[in-house]
Amino acid sequence: MTAEIITIGDELLIGQIVDTNSAWMGEQLSLTGIKVHQISSISDNEEHILQALSEAEKRVDLVLITGGLGPTKDDITKKTLCKYFDTNLVMHEDILEKIKDFFDRRGFKMLEVNKQQAALPENCTIIPNPVGTASGMWFEKNNTVFVSMPGIPHEMKRIMIDGVLPKLKKEFDLPVIIHRTVLTYGVIESELSDLLEDFEKNLPQGMKLAYLPSLERLRLRLSITGTNRTELEKLLDEQVSNLKKYLGNKVFGYEDSSLQEAIGILLKDKGQTVAIAESCTGGNIAHLITSISGSSEYFKGSVIAYDNSIKQTVLKVSEQNLIKHGAVSKEVVEQMALSVQKLMKTDFAIATSGIAGPTGGTGEKPVGTTWIAVAVPSGEVFAKKYVFGTQRSQNIRRASAVALNNLRKRLLEK
Repeated sequence: MTAEIITIGDELLIGQIVDTNSAWMGEQLSLTGIKVHQISSISDNEEHILQALSEAEKRVDLVLITGGLGPTKDDITKKTLCKYFDTNLVMHEDILEKIKDFFDRRGFKMLEVNKQQAALPENCTIIPNPVGTASGMWFEKNNTVFVSMPGIPHEMKRIMIDGVLPKLKKEFDLPVIIHRTVLTYGVIESELSDLLEDFEKNLPQGMKLAYLPSLERLRLRLSITGTNRTELEKLLDEQVSNLKKYLGNKVFGYEDSSLQEAIGILLKDKGQTVAIAESCTGGNIAHLITSISGSSEYFKGSVIAYDNSIKQTVLKVSEQNLIKHGAVSKEVVEQMALSVQKLMKTDFAIATSGIAGPTGGTGEKPVGTTWIAVAVPSGEVFAKKYVFGTQRSQNIRRASAVALNNLRKRLLEK
């Protein structure tokens, strides 16, 4: 079964709102055994909507539509659907009662315009919306299923989970599609591809490996399609274990885990603690670590030593090192790591100092130059220079991820 996703709204086309609906729906359809053929974003224009529906009908078995179901005049999807499916709007008293109850429970007055959301196409199957006032609508035409849903993400997701996906599974004989995701860091895509050349050649028939890089991790996704879920899961589990043999400690987790989760597990297992001294990352590493529930067991605290005066007074970085080597240097970042480790009485410490940009770079130290240090329980400190890019936000994210991964590697040492 193939699908197309159509999101409707001028706000999507001008960049006022980012389309997150399509990504979520695509993932859910894939897990259900439905392949997404195309994703389109179109304007709130009747002709444009009708054309998009007509073209989609020729291509796929399922069309999912979001947006344009609000109570205001610019929301034209419902009327346009009536034209496409040659039907009329009919008032549904049971839906109207639910809408009234929705407003009553929230203490709002229901306006006349809100009542119109209970007027729905006569020939559609209504899919209830338990968290909003715009119902989902299921149509069938020329062996193609069309489902229209509100564009508000949490409403669309609830309609999909409660109504659309169960109905699709019930009415169609869908294949089983299973994915496993292995997470790596510290190795680039081309290097991984070379490492895994033999692994890919020997994958079972029908199994595919995809490389999905980002700033914080490189995901390796194994996918297989078939009819017997138990057999497919066994094949995937075997290949995930095989993949780990090829990559070793380059793997830090699976599915949706993160580097901060990985180091949290290692620190808890070892009964050890960490502190952080951040300059260029401005507290981002501390934010990432404390985003994990239970991080208070291993994270003591941090010092954001953005100004050199804080580096000197709080972290005891010597004025001589700052003058001779500059704040972005091996000598300074090592002192920062050792000082915060001593100050907070932790086993490990991370320190960062760099030029996040886009200004502040020099010929000797261009924008993106960053020193990252990790202090370990023995009193040793390991510092390394990195030169990232010119984008400030990306430099902060990259430095944070590298720092966490460097700590992870030290935690894995015996």
